[in-house]
Amino acid sequence: MTTDLNPFENTAYVHDSVCVFGKVTFGEGSSLWPYAVIRAEMHEVKIGEKTNIQDFVMIHVGATIGTTVGDYCSITHHCTLHGCTIGNNCLIGINSTIMDGCIIGDNCIIAGHTFLKEGTIIPDNSIVAGTPGKVIKTKNNYKSNYINAMAYYENALGYAVKDYRRLSDPMVLERLAKSA
Repeated sequence: MTTDLNPFENTAYVHDSVCVFGKVTFGEGSSLWPYAVIRAEMHEVKIGEKTNIQDFVMIHVGATIGTTVGDYCSITHHCTLHGCTIGNNCLIGINSTIMDGCIIGDNCIIAGHTFLKEGTIIPDNSIVAGTPGKVIKTKNNYKSNYINAMAYYENALGYAVKDYRRLSDPMVLERLAKSA
């Protein structure tokens, strides 16, 4: 890190292999999983509250813009986010790529392996798939995306204390079921 401040102070869990460079802020309860890399040389990266950045995710800034990820989002395995804005309560599917200037609204699902080319605007409550990605359905995905993010939050709390089976605890599962 290039700062004296601890950017991870409010996070729920950060794996030892995570690499973070530049100006990056994390919301309360966010989590960073194995081999995630975040680089913010020219602009800022902002990660929202209880958002999970999963294994092998790469987040970078664009030439003219930073990257922002909203609250209660799941950025799943092997995604690349580059100079884009992700709204609240979104799920970005495995191996998706979101390029410079893209704006994804709230409560969206971006299907696995989707590629969003530069400047793509996705309205709230969209399900997007393809290369290039297009809206294939409109549906409010708030509940499912929120529960997914909260499950990762609960899992992060477990991992932080080396409890790798927290999500098998009936009390945790009951709390998740009531959370939405």
